[in-house]
This record gives sequence, structure tokens and C-alpha cells, in this order.
Amino acid sequence: MNKPYVVGIDIGGTNTVFGLVDARGTVVASSSIKTGIYPEFDQYIEALNEGLQTLMKTNGAEGQVHGIGVGAPNANYYTGKIEHAPNLVWKGVLPLAEALSSKVGLPVSITNDANAAAIGEMTYGAARGMKDFIMITLGTGVGGGVVCNGSMVYGFDGMAGELGHITARRNGRLCGCGRNGCLETYCSATGVVRTAYEFLEARVDEPTLLRDRENLTSKDIYDAAVAGDRMAQDVFEFTGKVLGEMLAEYVSFTSPQAIIIFGGLAKSGDMLMKPLRESFEANNMPIHKGKVKILLSELKEADAAVLGASALGWEAK
Repeated sequence: MNKPYVVGIDIGGTNTVFGLVDARGTVVASSSIKTGIYPEFDQYIEALNEGLQTLMKTNGAEGQVHGIGVGAPNANYYTGKIEHAPNLVWKGVLPLAEALSSKVGLPVSITNDANAAAIGEMTYGAARGMKDFIMITLGTGVGGGVVCNGSMVYGFDGMAGELGHITARRNGRLCGCGRNGCLETYCSATGVVRTAYEFLEARVDEPTLLRDRENLTSKDIYDAAVAGDRMAQDVFEFTGKVLGEMLAEYVSFTSPQAIIIFGGLAKSGDMLMKPLRESFEANNMPIHKGKVKILLSELKEADAAVLGASALGWEAK
């Protein structure tokens, strides 16, 4: 009997979202757990299994799921392992596919979280019909997924597309990956906060709403910028400028039709996108100017990665 469902899982540094998906690409039901509250990887796998079992039972899908697809940071499509993910609490090499498959009793296939989002966008979103595009995910970190000639680029070892860990500023901020100056340290949600604290330290006499907040978040900075706070607006101006510079660098690698921006910071609107687009065009080579679209994801934030990961579920064996 054909099994009509797959499960797609998006593992982020803060939350893990999972959904039951049918053959038409509809997310029938979804749920989530907190990612970072489990000090041991085995505890996390147990909690994830409990969540999946509840999801399947509640929706009458027990015995009706073909497989599980997972998008996770530093996930290796070839080996089924998460390898040294800087934004997860568990370090080293984690046998995700094997551990989850053993616990749930279903085949599991995994890929990088940004790759999963790219697959979802290519199948259901802004990249429909495109064979060459780049996906940039702006969340706790910065992820990248590269599609060339209609296929994901995995590289020989499964770890291609780590665009968040290409150097944006030589000898810049220390990154969780151990290097300095990675794009992630400037253009992720945490990077935006780091910029705000640097501005506060450098511009000590400037009045700003940001001085009244403890433990700043990117949402605090966004709210202050919307309220007209100059320093907060400058944080987004700087972030967009850096991201635009780096996207122009990426265009030189693969000459994509479009770059699709996905994630929480993408919701910042013109505060981020205006300086991003201006910086992007200013830094592009003449042969690329005016050719490459900068698009926002057309999928709901939770759905893109879940749907993309679920496509792997149909292939899982």
C-alpha cells in the first residue's frame, strides 16, 4: 500500500519545526520543540521522537508515513550526519539520520537547512521554474543553498554552500565556526545585535532608544528603527550594505537568475532591502549589473524549510 505522507523537519538553533506533508505539498499539520534546551543530543532525539509520534497519531498518520526528510545546520546529505554545527548546543559529529531513524522506525534523509529551504522555494515558491538561483537564509545564523542547472550543489563531501561562512570582513568578528569575519557574524539576527552594541560603544553621546533596553534582540532594534531611532536605522543600513557586497561576490561564482532572501530579517522591509539592493548593484561586475533579481521568499517562514526537507522524505530509504 502506498503511504501518502512524509514528514519534513527544520532544525534551527532556537526551534525545531516539523510537519506532516502530503503528496501535493500541503503541510497537513505541524508542531515544534525547542532545540537548545536539551543538553544531550540523545535527549533531543527522544523529545523529537515524542513530538513526531504525537503529530502522526493526532492526524491519523500512523503507519502512513513513507519517510522523514530533515534540514539541519551543517547536515551532510551523503553521510546523514551533522558536522560541527556552530549554532547548535551539541558539538562534533552527530549521527542524526541514524539516531532518528532508529528511534522513529522510518527511513531518514537529511540536508543542510538552507538547502532544504532552497528545495522548498524551487518546488513551491519564488524559484519555481528557475534552474539557477541562490538561497540565503537569515536567522540565528546565515545559511546558503546553491542551485545550478536545476540541481542542488552539494560538493564532493556534501558540505558545499556554506555562504554564511565566507569572509565578509577580513580579521573581523569571531564566528562560532572558529574563523573571523564570517558573513554570519554581521548579517544574522545575532550579528545585527553585535552591530548595535558596537554602535552604542562607539557613539556614546548619541541619544537612542537602544540604550534603554537590556539584552537587546534584533526585534528590539527593528522596533526602534520603525520608531525613527537613527542609530537603529544605521544598524540596518550597515547590515544591508554588508549583505549586498557579499551577494555580489556570490553572483561571480554561479551567475544565478535570482537570489532569494528568507528568514526573520527578511521581514525588515526597505530598512534592510534598500541598502542591500543599492550595495548589491554597486558591487556587481558590469557583466552582471541589472541581470540578477533579489527576491523575498514567497513561502511562510516555517513552511519553506519543512516543505523542502519533506521532499527528501519521499527519497528516504
